[in-house]
Parts: sequence; C-alpha cells; structure tokens
Amino acid sequence: MNLMGQFDCKADAKGRVTLPNSLKNQLMPVINQDFVIKRAVFQDCLELFPKSEFDVLMKQVRAKKNISRDYDLFFRKFTAGMKIDVKVDSETGRLQVPKNLIEFAGIKKEVALNCADDRIEIWDKEKYEAVLDESDAVYPDVAEKIFTENSGTVNERGNG
Repeated sequence: MNLMGQFDCKADAKGRVTLPNSLKNQLMPVINQDFVIKRAVFQDCLELFPKSEFDVLMKQVRAKKNISRDYDLFFRKFTAGMKIDVKVDSETGRLQVPKNLIEFAGIKKEVALNCADDRIEIWDKEKYEAVLDESDAVYPDVAEKIFTENSGTVNERGNG
C-alpha cells in the first residue's frame, strides 16, 4: 500500500468513523478485505491496517519471538485491545472503532486520519495537532538523521 494524506472527520457517539471519499478511494483495492485496528506503539493513537498489510507486520514481529519477559511484555501490549475483523463499508466508507480503543486514544468527536504508507493513524484531532506542534523543533534534525544514515546525504534540492 501507499496510503497518503491527512483527513479530518468526525466520530459519532457509537465510535463510528466515516472515511472521506478520497481516502476511501485509496482503499478500494482492499476495501472488501478485513482490516485490523490496534493501539499504536509509540503514540496515543490507533492504527488501521488492511489485513494483508498487518500480516506482513506480524511476520516481522514473530521473527523476533524468543522466550523472554521482554518479548512477552511487548507482544501483550502490541496486541492489547486489537480487533482483527474490522469492516470498512465499501459504499459509505464507515467503520466501527471499538469503545476500548476510542478510550485508549482519547478520541472525542473531531478525528484526524493520517496516512502512514501501509496504515492509517486515527487520532483525536486535538492530540494530533499537539503532537505535530511538539515535533516542530526536532523535525529538521530527525529528517536529516534519517536520510544521512540510510542513503547518503540529501541537499536542499533533493539531490544526493
């Protein structure tokens, strides 16, 4: 998948979120598959994966499996509250977010959906904006570190 974009929408009182049409259109190749929704590892948001993409991630997680308390702790938290049979209605683009996950992410009514390549982050909009604001000061340094460590240097024009 190559999901891109940020979208604002609303969650109703029952935790239903309707994806904007432009995002629903990006999901059309997989919209009839099951989806997985889970807690994010590093942020107080949720992650929505097409099941096929989540299976790739689980293969990577299982490759790290060993007999240790650390792995047990990680796996327990990684799968806590996970719902593996989420449906996105192909007509309306609506999905049901479980109550326990709505509570984890602190989602009220306003929702920000941030596409992150193979997943969609589901945020309480206010929290999402705060995280973006907090990262402003370090973003240039993080970007530079990532691109100079992995693929040589990149100058301002994008030339390596």
